[in-house]
Amino acid sequence: MSTIYPWYICTMPDSAEYSRGTLQIMLYIKEILAMLVLAVIVMGNLGDVIYDYREGASMSHILIELCIALVSFALIAALTFGIWRQSRSNHQLKAELASASEDNNKAFPPALATARHELALVLKDQFETWNLTQTEREVAMLLLKGLSFKEIAAVRDTMEKTVRQQASTIYKKANVTGRHAFSAWFIEDLL
Repeated sequence: MSTIYPWYICTMPDSAEYSRGTLQIMLYIKEILAMLVLAVIVMGNLGDVIYDYREGASMSHILIELCIALVSFALIAALTFGIWRQSRSNHQLKAELASASEDNNKAFPPALATARHELALVLKDQFETWNLTQTEREVAMLLLKGLSFKEIAAVRDTMEKTVRQQASTIYKKANVTGRHAFSAWFIEDLL
């Protein structure tokens, strides 16, 4: 089930629609692989420590291997915490954006609401003229709202590099040089 806002606010997926585990693996594949490698190192070192202890290895050798296992375990914990913190931040950003959209809709005086609606129609027509895809339209709206590439990637559950590429395609279709020129295209004649 998707939470659908008017197209000019942006369609926001519900977290229930997407499997959080699958998205986390897609977004944090490097960290997960690093954690797996470190886990193998920890298990191998602990097994080696037990073997060396049974074989009568020196205590300094056993302590060095235990230190390696402890450092690897600490790195696993740090990566896990980093992934959890980033996921929490992404969820919070989505909630703030949805809340801000709802608050904005309630706070507009009628004249401003009408102007906003008219601007939305102009944006929709222009996006159609530029032949922007639905995804590009959503990214374009978030760019116009002032979100950074990193924030857009978090909101859309995608990679920042993907958002940069989408923005580049939008700028090319709009025949502008970048974000500022893209925003100015819409407001230049209004001021």
